Amino acid sequence: MEKQIPKIDLTTFFLSISSAAYMGLGITPTGSDEGQIDLELARQNIDLLELMQEKTQGNRTPEEETLLQQLLFEIRMRFVETQRRVSKK
Repeated sequence: MEKQIPKIDLTTFFLSISSAAYMGLGITPTGSDEGQIDLELARQNIDLLELMQEKTQGNRTPEEETLLQQLLFEIRMRFVETQRRVSKK
């Protein structure tokens, strides 16, 4: 029996991009800060979320809007924190 892959929706897409950004910040799926840091990868995924925010303006549900705003806020904050931590080393 073949396993069916769930259909990708906008929420899943936003979460996927944000996961890639967190990985670039060295944050593992378990939430620990023990991964390898790649600020370029993180920045690229933040830019992609910002692009999606711009291109889907007026076409998101209230839930998608809230999620996107929260993801961008949290990832941007973590990016700045990680960037500061890396520059101190």
